[in-house]
Amino acid sequence: MERRSPNWGRVVRRLLLWVVLGVPAMVLLALLVSSDARYLARAGCEEARILLRRKAIPALVANANTSAQLRQRLQLVLAARAYAADSMHLSVGRTYTTYADVKRDTLLLVLSASRRDRLRAYTWTYPIVGSVPYKGFFDFAHARAAAAELEGEGYDTYLRPASAFSTLGYFSDPLLSTAMSRDTMELVATVLHELAHNTLYVKNHTAFDESFASFVGYRGAQAFFRARGDTVDAARAAARWRDERILDVFYAELGRRLDSAYASAPAGSGVEAVRETLFQWARVQLKGPVGQSLETYDWRWYATSALNNAVVIAQRLYRMNLNLFDEIYLQNGADIAETIRAIEVRVFTQPGQDPYQALYSRPGVPAD
Repeated sequence: MERRSPNWGRVVRRLLLWVVLGVPAMVLLALLVSSDARYLARAGCEEARILLRRKAIPALVANANTSAQLRQRLQLVLAARAYAADSMHLSVGRTYTTYADVKRDTLLLVLSASRRDRLRAYTWTYPIVGSVPYKGFFDFAHARAAAAELEGEGYDTYLRPASAFSTLGYFSDPLLSTAMSRDTMELVATVLHELAHNTLYVKNHTAFDESFASFVGYRGAQAFFRARGDTVDAARAAARWRDERILDVFYAELGRRLDSAYASAPAGSGVEAVRETLFQWARVQLKGPVGQSLETYDWRWYATSALNNAVVIAQRLYRMNLNLFDEIYLQNGADIAETIRAIEVRVFTQPGQDPYQALYSRPGVPAD
């Protein structure tokens, strides 16, 4: 039986018809029926707008119309980026080679949520990054609506502003105008924090990823300013890192007390009484010994801000087991580049294991 050769012209026409009509129809259907698809589409549009506003930082530095203050900040970012690549061996790619003015003070609002009767984070799942305990909104009205919806379902919520984010090196992230209001130490720490995400990111382990980046940001900033002979900002970076470790210990203890109390508290009004008692204890600590020991943070902000389970979880995301990172730092002679390498080796040689557990290991030797 002889086969007739295919009509390639007809095949190509049908494929083109599918691409022109079928794909957009499927995308439109997904947007109509899926809130996640609409969210990702909005985020993609905002990212595209940011990328379209990019201007090369070297060109802005050379431009006579650039203000002196902005020029100095941009030069500092370029120096921090070069230090990150050459001395810290971070994966910088094309990140922070451009600058984008987003035309507003706050880039996005980040939403965290938790059950009221358990210290258990509400999570969202996305491509590439996996499951994360927060959700960022460029549209502030949508952020507040999402928080109100979760509160209506009985969750604690926490909305906070963010001035920077990382695409983990998948895009050439520009430096955003919202980060420029920070002082010089925090600006450098932010740059190093985000570049740390490009270098090491463990899917579905947000607390490790953010705490590692906090460590790299502040210890890296300390090394950067020390190398430049800037003893003032180097000392401020060291003091900020001490504050981070103090808050780590405080929120860890608060979390331990909440977990224990929730496990034994009766349902209903008993849970509410437990919450109020422990959050009152926390406020006393923040007004007293914990708050008064902070060197770089204003204790009054912590002492007067709202407290609930979502706030505790959000605060802990960036401050979890920070002393463990410092132990490895000291083991490597207080050399930030060697410490980053040691952490990478331990995490990458123990795939599939909790990254914190991997830190207790040595290269090639599994943790107990």
